[in-house]
Amino acid sequence: MTQPDDDSGLGDRPVYSIGAVASMLGVETATLRAWEERYGVVIPTRSEGGQRIYSRDELDRLRFLVDEVEGGATAADAHRLLAGRLRDAGSLGRLDPGEATIVILLAERDPYAAELLEYFLRIEGYEVCATFDPPIAEQLFANRRPELSIVDLMISGGGLDLCRRLARDGTAPVLAMAAVDLADAALDAGASAFLKKPVVPRQFVSTVRDLLGSSAPARPSRETVS
Repeated sequence: MTQPDDDSGLGDRPVYSIGAVASMLGVETATLRAWEERYGVVIPTRSEGGQRIYSRDELDRLRFLVDEVEGGATAADAHRLLAGRLRDAGSLGRLDPGEATIVILLAERDPYAAELLEYFLRIEGYEVCATFDPPIAEQLFANRRPELSIVDLMISGGGLDLCRRLARDGTAPVLAMAAVDLADAALDAGASAFLKKPVVPRQFVSTVRDLLGSSAPARPSRETVS
């Protein structure tokens, strides 16, 4: 079954690794692979290195499937329903972000971009700790334990290495960004998602919400503090 045209050519839209998608949806990566091979409704593109890369539309479609299965439908029935909706060009709703205060680490190379991104995040209610220096970013990461790290891969001092070190910690997703297409390198370094700059505000905020959708509830130490 072919995918609709809106998934062809990811362009500047956010892309997600299979691990990030599985985490956001609360399913096993093996389940996503099995659904892809068995039903052929949601088929991600592949990177040059063979990694599965999911678009925002594909993430929403998988979220629909998970909701249907959790509601009692079989996987086959859920896929048939999704296929019908795609044929009818039906829209899929998105989950709203949580209301709890969330700390986000922003490691940027450009002061103007940092100010703009911080503004977008703060009006969404997130607490932002920003820096232009990778070593300071790692200190902030250790001290503040952010629920999400955003790293400009072109930051002076090694953005890709910073991305790799933060991702290796495994406690929070990493959103990598760059003015050039470094999606493959970002995902190889462990980033959960890549977004090409200049960012579209709504896409940027939506990507942040997606990545925080599962990571925030997974941090009980913050939620249990009175």
